[in-house]
Amino acid sequence: MACSSSVGVPLPSLARPSDGCVRRAHPSGRGDIAEPGSGYGHPGERPRGGGWQGEDVDQDFAGRVALLTGATRGIGLGIAQELVNRGASVVITARKPNDLEQAVAELDPDGTGRAVSSRGSADDQEHQAAAVALALDRFGRLDHLVNNAAINPQYGALMDADLSAVRKVLDVNVTATLAWTQLAWRAWLRDNGGSVLNVASVGGLRAGSPIGAYNTSKAALIHLTRQLGVELGPTVRINAIAPAVVKTTFARALYEGREDEVAAAYPLKRLGVPTDTAKAGAFLLSDDASWITGETLVVDGGVTLGG
Repeated sequence: MACSSSVGVPLPSLARPSDGCVRRAHPSGRGDIAEPGSGYGHPGERPRGGGWQGEDVDQDFAGRVALLTGATRGIGLGIAQELVNRGASVVITARKPNDLEQAVAELDPDGTGRAVSSRGSADDQEHQAAAVALALDRFGRLDHLVNNAAINPQYGALMDADLSAVRKVLDVNVTATLAWTQLAWRAWLRDNGGSVLNVASVGGLRAGSPIGAYNTSKAALIHLTRQLGVELGPTVRINAIAPAVVKTTFARALYEGREDEVAAAYPLKRLGVPTDTAKAGAFLLSDDASWITGETLVVDGGVTLGG
């Protein structure tokens, strides 16, 4: 297996084994391996927080820095962990200090300083600027941005929706994503290159759900990804993933107490787990996707195949 080199900018010299890869065990030291029926969610799913015991983990993000919004749990934390496992340093953001502290401890259990946090609301301009500045002050670069933070305070028919709630959804899920991207672009990406990942949803591809404001925001995010794909090239790539239901706290109301019933509609007969979206997201951020931009990768267990 070949480990990739840097793209766009030179990376600092790194001590590596002769094959350029690092062999990692589970960070907890337990040497846990997820086997079929192990309770990790589905056969072959990695334990949270680490790779397979004795697995060769490609260090293709070594020397790079990623900023991830809304990354203390679920999809955001999963992507952060995947990037850290593959050599990146990360800045994660969220609103709750206890969640941030716990996530940093999980991402960097040895306290090496490769994971740091910035607290604030995703749509707060001062917080946005502070988080970008933290990445540059602490690590000296900002190669990747992951726009994951999103809210969904509206449920039910849009004709009955509180418009202030709808505005807030669009502000956090769409306008703030553009703001984060502008700041990362001006601070580093424009002159040095890199990649951006937006976390959309299959709800942005089809209508009919009772979370119409959220789905509308994700449809806008998908188009924003295409628009910025045109504008940010050739030095910066931007793509999105569109997951279906992933088993996270954020999505719990969509499946809790009826998981088998919900999963029955999926050709793969299971719901997603954060590992699924983490691998897909990391691919789009990586050099392996160097000729892909403006695209949205659907990660949905096949549920949208029927329309």
